[in-house]
Amino acid sequence: MLTKIDHIGIAVNDLESAMKVYGDFTLKDADHVEELDSEGVKIAFFNVGESAIELLQPTREDSPIAKFINKRGEGIHHICYGVKDLEKSMENLVKLGYKCLDEKPRNGAHNTRVAFFHPKQTLGTLIELSEKK
Repeated sequence: MLTKIDHIGIAVNDLESAMKVYGDFTLKDADHVEELDSEGVKIAFFNVGESAIELLQPTREDSPIAKFINKRGEGIHHICYGVKDLEKSMENLVKLGYKCLDEKPRNGAHNTRVAFFHPKQTLGTLIELSEKK
């Protein structure tokens, strides 16, 4: 079902400062930067091999990332796994008793469809599943 670790999402207060840190570690600029108004975040991706680091800065106080930072501070927010068939993956996991935070897939960064599973059932880690459109 899972095809790879697609990315690790890291919640940050200041995207420019975080991009500097990851630029220092990867010796390059961000591979992709975009804003997702629907989620209230500005994001930057740094590709690392077949996976990526996704830096997420909230753009409004009611966004999930702002709430996460206010509650837990900056740091790892989620792990995203690639899947080939998002609906089937969601259906299988829900049948096994996992709580999906999305009734249906939503649009994600990089022209993907995504769904999230609650960290209370996944060993304290928010899990995102992602399918390329």
